[in-house]
Amino acid sequence: MVGIFFALMAGLLMSVQGVFNTRVMNSSSMWATNSWVQITAFAVSISMWYFTGRENLLSVFNVSNKLYLLGGIIGAFITFTVIKSISDLGPIYATMLILLAQLVVSCTIEGFGLFGTEKICFEWSKLIGVALMIVGIVIFKK
Repeated sequence: MVGIFFALMAGLLMSVQGVFNTRVMNSSSMWATNSWVQITAFAVSISMWYFTGRENLLSVFNVSNKLYLLGGIIGAFITFTVIKSISDLGPIYATMLILLAQLVVSCTIEGFGLFGTEKICFEWSKLIGVALMIVGIVIFKK
């Protein structure tokens, strides 16, 4: 139940953040906006770290696969692509396509057991679900 709450909260926050960031970009520039987003995210993160236990910050480098340390770089490009897609397509259509891409990539990651995830067996119901989502996007767009 807690996981469902946090998943719904993530979707809510990502949608609102995407619109907010796009509005900031309208009065600034893409990379100034992206910088502001990342700097404020860093400030909140470091504050939360300070007040919730102060584990060793350098312990992140103990991760077995150093590739996983690229998450922050990916985050900067996530912010960029969300802003551009909302700016070009509008919040609803952009969000539908973002969710579709997340679903397809997540299924691929789990299907092949990539990045240390547990490999799951292919199920036709998942492919049908993705197809229904695509049909829904096409219907919505028309």
